[in-house]
Amino acid sequence: MSVTPKQIRDFLDRHPQSVLVEVTEAKGSTPREAGAWMVVAPDAAIGTIGGGQLEFLAIARAREALASGEAAAALDIPLGPEIGQCCGGRVAIGMRTVNADVAQDARVRAEAEYIKRPHVYVFGAGHVGNALGQALSLLPLRTLLVDNRAAEIAKVPAGVEARHVPVAEALVREAPARSAFVVLTHDHGLDFLIASEALMRGDADYVGMIGSKTKKATFKSWLSDMGLGTGLMDRLTMPIGGTDVHDKRPEVIAALTAAEIIRALAVETAVGA
Repeated sequence: MSVTPKQIRDFLDRHPQSVLVEVTEAKGSTPREAGAWMVVAPDAAIGTIGGGQLEFLAIARAREALASGEAAAALDIPLGPEIGQCCGGRVAIGMRTVNADVAQDARVRAEAEYIKRPHVYVFGAGHVGNALGQALSLLPLRTLLVDNRAAEIAKVPAGVEARHVPVAEALVREAPARSAFVVLTHDHGLDFLIASEALMRGDADYVGMIGSKTKKATFKSWLSDMGLGTGLMDRLTMPIGGTDVHDKRPEVIAALTAAEIIRALAVETAVGA
């Protein structure tokens, strides 16, 4: 479920009459795995169990349970031509009407899932940083947008964690293993400090920096002058977003970079599994 704990809390506050819908078993080819969940209210829903006819049927059954006052309900759905969703598998779905205990379970669960998400640190809350923050906020990631300028942090999009910090390198050191770091501040010297700190960790799944060929050469020279070894450059993605699409609009760079990051995180997770 790609929603934040705050979104779950707000939804439950707005919709106290709701049902927690969960995939309890998934066999064969299915839209989502066991454990996927959502919350359904009479006129709204948050989260997803895979979309399509499967989710349509689950939402309808959840609202039926709400209307009839059922405390619990279940569905066992073969994903074949009869429901118009030909995945070929079978999905079992459990439903619980939300009470105080179920609501607390949903809040705790959302928080636990959010904390376990891969961390992405975006350094620089300028035009590209904000666009990238928005793009990443739609993905199952924990995105932190970092800047040392209070005025820029105030503009951070909703759904993205904002961090106003005086020393960005310290945040790099505190990040969990296998995090992703994207460096695009307003200052090249600061970019170099943050990128080198991230690269020296040796455990980042992705380190990217915005820039040109000249900036890349300057950074390589800077690493050499600092005695850090230019081999660190082999682990740096620069420029972020690749070079095959020649479009410098922030939203385009953000879309390309978001795809780059999610691919890197998915590959590294699969290799480490």
